Amino acid sequence: QVQLVESGGGLVQPGGSLRLSCAASGFTFSSYAMSWYRQAPGKERELVAAITSAGGTTNYADSVKGRFTISRDNAKNTVYLQMNSLKPEDTAVYYCNAKRVSGSWTYDYWGQGTQVTVSS
Repeated sequence: QVQLVESGGGLVQPGGSLRLSCAASGFTFSSYAMSWYRQAPGKERELVAAITSAGGTTNYADSVKGRFTISRDNAKNTVYLQMNSLKPEDTAVYYCNAKRVSGSWTYDYWGQGTQVTVSS
């Protein structure tokens, strides 16, 4: 059974930091690219950060570059999102995503999300 379980969300003041974790099980984690998405109320889900299966390449949305860092530990089947210098506009539900393309097949899994609220 595939599971992606996010944790680490919460309420933080502007300028603060949070570290999100996503623990994966039920699939070969090291074969999947991992991403973090977020969705704010009334807005579409957007890609925040992504990392390749071996962790050699990362990509970030322009809005979080220099503030957020995605990383992964394939031995622990976990992907992280370190969020620094948080702003109120970072408030959203953050989702973990695992994706693998094999020929004509796409394997795409989502977590349940964790709420991040940035407010004074």
